[in-house]
Amino acid sequence: MLEKLFKLKEHDTTVKREILAGITTFLTMAYILAVNPNILGTVMNANGVFVATAIASAIATFIMAFLANYPIGLSAGLGLNAYFAYTVCLSELASEENPFTIALTAVFVEGLLFILLSFFKFREQIINSIPQNLKFGISAGIGLFIAFIGMQNAHIIVANEATVVGLGSFSDLDMVLALVGLILIAALVHYKVTGGVLIGIIGTWIIGMILQAAGIYTAGNLFPDFSQGLQLGAISETAFKLNFGWAASHFIQFLAITFSFLYVDLFDTVGTVVGVADKAGLLDKDGNLPRVGQVFLADAVGTTAGAVLGTSTITSFVESSAGVAAGGRTGLTALTTGVMFLVSIVLSPLFLAIPSFATAPALIYVGMLMLMSVTKVKFDGDIADSVGAYLAVVMMPLSYSIATGIMFAVLAWVILKVIVKKAKDVSPVMWIVFCLFVLRIIALITNFQ
Repeated sequence: MLEKLFKLKEHDTTVKREILAGITTFLTMAYILAVNPNILGTVMNANGVFVATAIASAIATFIMAFLANYPIGLSAGLGLNAYFAYTVCLSELASEENPFTIALTAVFVEGLLFILLSFFKFREQIINSIPQNLKFGISAGIGLFIAFIGMQNAHIIVANEATVVGLGSFSDLDMVLALVGLILIAALVHYKVTGGVLIGIIGTWIIGMILQAAGIYTAGNLFPDFSQGLQLGAISETAFKLNFGWAASHFIQFLAITFSFLYVDLFDTVGTVVGVADKAGLLDKDGNLPRVGQVFLADAVGTTAGAVLGTSTITSFVESSAGVAAGGRTGLTALTTGVMFLVSIVLSPLFLAIPSFATAPALIYVGMLMLMSVTKVKFDGDIADSVGAYLAVVMMPLSYSIATGIMFAVLAWVILKVIVKKAKDVSPVMWIVFCLFVLRIIALITNFQ
């Protein structure tokens, strides 16, 4: 049955490998179950957000598994949840009663718009119209980006007033344990140990618990705490809290909020899908991704369901690359990840206890694998292709945004194509994307003035 559903032999994979990959993807994504309630909990019931996030993530990932048959997990997008809480609720709508209901309504409408765009294949046309060189640059840029995230989570890279960022302290055991975990994962992969990334995550966590038991690690509790029990009823505080009345009476303001969610979700998802698909070898000979419409539909339905349940925008996760690195190639990987999200509701103390220093090595290692795509970039050819790919690589980690990296890449590519008199190479879809980014810049300038 699994072979018929997911075509495992065609993708040269096995049930065991896919399940291990799905668990690996979940473990590298599991932090969102702690981070999202922490962020949205500033304006909503945190326990309700936890349950809503887990269920919405499972729904979206199941759709990815069965409709698209790709090893991509989905959950509440970082950045979008911060925009939801701090910008929309605590700033723009600070004077409104229960501002989170307005923000959830904007997310809901954004999800519906994405469903429509998926049926009209607009996002599919975007991803298939991106030049090959830019796709490789996007993949490499995402690699650097997630490696940077992993290093920050493990305190390997820390804030520095003089240089913005700097090296962490070797007296910080989080940093030391993460580096040990990275070496462990690399060694396991070298010796072709099945599930090496997952084993590395768990092994690093166990080392931390041993050090804590010995009184050496004191930064926080690494052992699961099951004393609080389940908080399933808390979802009643977040579910079905949409406020269409305010949206109708403040239509222009509501439209602006919705567009901001729409913009970031659109290009974050495009970038993530390109990067993960390239690493998994899922792009065809022309650099296009088959069934990409189903990928976006999973994202759109997940976002809509998430808004109804009480969480911010659901989007494809770049951490899916960890599952791909562990051998995941089909929807069975995504199915496993979705099941783990549901299991997490029951075993939330266990999953939330996995420390960032244990998952960070997986992100850093996968970042290296994705960075390898830069070797496919043709830097000695068309100047537009070269500069566009280069900006995708450097701007994602430096701006801390996949969407911003794509924006710089596309703007430079189109402008240079015109300058070198190759405007005919710019497809209508790329012109539309270019104009959307120009409008985005204008909106950013207006907001800052």
